[in-house]
Amino acid sequence: MKYFGFIWKNVWRKKIRTSLTILSVFVAFLLFALLSAIGYAFKSGVDVADAERLIVIDKITLINPLPMAYKNRIAATEGVHSVTHSSWFGGYYQDPRVQFPQFPTEPYEYFSMYPELKMPQEQLDGWARNRQGAVIGRELAEQYSLKVGDRIPIQATIWTKADGGRTWEFDIEGIFETEDPRGSTAFLLFQYDYFEEARAFGKGSVGWYILRVSPDSDPVQVGNAIDLQFANSPNETETSTEAAFSQSFARQFGNIALIVTLILGAVFFTLLLVSGNTMSQSVRERISELAVLKTLGFSDRLVLGTVLSESILIMLLGGLLGLGVGWLLVQGAAQAMGAFLPGIFLSSQAILTAIAVMIGAGIVAGIFPALQAMRLSIIDALARA
Repeated sequence: MKYFGFIWKNVWRKKIRTSLTILSVFVAFLLFALLSAIGYAFKSGVDVADAERLIVIDKITLINPLPMAYKNRIAATEGVHSVTHSSWFGGYYQDPRVQFPQFPTEPYEYFSMYPELKMPQEQLDGWARNRQGAVIGRELAEQYSLKVGDRIPIQATIWTKADGGRTWEFDIEGIFETEDPRGSTAFLLFQYDYFEEARAFGKGSVGWYILRVSPDSDPVQVGNAIDLQFANSPNETETSTEAAFSQSFARQFGNIALIVTLILGAVFFTLLLVSGNTMSQSVRERISELAVLKTLGFSDRLVLGTVLSESILIMLLGGLLGLGVGWLLVQGAAQAMGAFLPGIFLSSQAILTAIAVMIGAGIVAGIFPALQAMRLSIIDALARA
């Protein structure tokens, strides 16, 4: 801390150059925060061993539906406490750009499966009585100023009605919330019976099954037993955790993990080039000053440490700012995308990794200019001044 004021002034000698460098670092660690949070969602909870809820999907692809007849067989499997189902509807509200998830399901069974979702009992009962009823999350209600009693039209992009129409209208019977701080309520639920009766095709099928494992049962064994039942059938199954299910859903859009790795690699490679160039220019411009410092008694190691500290400080300024803004954006993304990809979270491990990368990148970017400054000869430096 003795030389912090000196280092701080040197960092801001060229304000525009330093600001642009900090901006590049800011962008790099902003991306790091966002991509790390998404990566956390892909990696978390994939292990079946500690899962309470499991998802059963078609073994080949999530797009293929499963027969409704599978429900009773899954429910009869040893170790299964309860089972329900859901399907992807894929409609939009008001405008094709205004999309949020909609799922046909079973009212009581679904809320029993997800006890973290809370809604007044009278609203749940009202939904169960109304075949065209629907319930929405608090986020949707606030975003679109919807309330119980409103009628909401959803334009189907996949599921046309038997009469050829694409407009599905629902009566809002309830608004639910979640006790999970990282959970999302930005989705709509409606009755599967109405969906089954009104749709033009795909009758007798569901998108996936959701089951709760008995407390004294091994989720791995339960999942294997379910998949074994349907082996060699026209609709073989794959049983996994909810997180793995979300991953399979996202994989429909491409290899996200590879894309994330390539983006981060390109960003940090460019960051090292920009930061290294900044420090090199800074040292070249201050050769005579560095010679004066050595004349005044600054040791070679002190000069080395000073230049390295400048590089690390620039990284920390931009990196911590980018990480902070990224954390705020992650909170919003967790709410907006929670129904598609639960578990979006900037973990403490990712934050510590980012700080370590800032310091490491600062050392790598500044080491060669710092060595150049350390080895600088006083006579040669003054001669070049």
